[in-house]
Amino acid sequence: MIDKAGQTALEDYITQLRLIHASKHTLSSYQRDLNNLGQYCHDKGIATWAEVKQADIRSHIANRHRQSIASKSLQRELSAIRSFYTYLLKNQLVTINPAEYVKAPKQPRKLPKTMDVDQVAGLLDAGTSSILEIRDVAMFELFYSSGLRLSELVDLDLADVDLNDASLRVRHGKGNKARVLPVGSKAITAIQNWLKHRPAKPDEQAVFTSQQGGRLGQRSVQLRLSQWCKQKGIDEHIHPHMLRHSFASHLLESSQDLRAVQELLGHSNISTTQIYTHLDFQHLAEIYDKAHPRAKKKSS
Repeated sequence: MIDKAGQTALEDYITQLRLIHASKHTLSSYQRDLNNLGQYCHDKGIATWAEVKQADIRSHIANRHRQSIASKSLQRELSAIRSFYTYLLKNQLVTINPAEYVKAPKQPRKLPKTMDVDQVAGLLDAGTSSILEIRDVAMFELFYSSGLRLSELVDLDLADVDLNDASLRVRHGKGNKARVLPVGSKAITAIQNWLKHRPAKPDEQAVFTSQQGGRLGQRSVQLRLSQWCKQKGIDEHIHPHMLRHSFASHLLESSQDLRAVQELLGHSNISTTQIYTHLDFQHLAEIYDKAHPRAKKKSS
């Protein structure tokens, strides 16, 4: 167990946090995290904070990880330990910070949710019965056709779209990067149909407008997609980014060209695009499990 001097140092540290107006949440979290480290020291027979080595911190965090503690929580625990040891160093109670170079295990990356080709077809081929639905289909087709982000779609101006050239220009993508994208024939037809009916205030340049003729907002697009799914009997919750994910997944599945998909999505780092290779592998693995004579699962 940590000796009396070590306990006093911990209490003084928490008092200092309180004096610099740390939030109640931070105080309780840091105290709990450092108490956990104190319990580890007790279990290992470590009597002073100065005896704690880098290997001990690694072992402690590994034990916490085996208890199914989330990566973000472990990162916070490490932050608390580093901060405490910085305090101990300033007060010459230790000579090293054993947590300085220890990293928390990475959080497993969640795979983006996508629709299969038949689900997309069911969504986009459901038919329209009003001018607003004509507009909505044009938006949804364009999401899936060109892999646009929600912000990129609502920012589109008439001058950004060249239907004769089957292309559009994203002027301000993520990181303020511009890119030119192809537009598929289904999306072109849907946009042409919408432009015949598009209401617009004087000088309004937005491609997608509301009934009042102003630029449509992001929240309105999200609500319209949700409403569309309910009207067409689609039970699954579908959001605009799911159409972008589906665009990327289906394109990579067919082309196997990761660099091209990266360019189309406007990702600055290919590692961001590589997550779709995991989706592609899942698809291939399912086919393998169903088709390979030595891989088929035994029936129960």
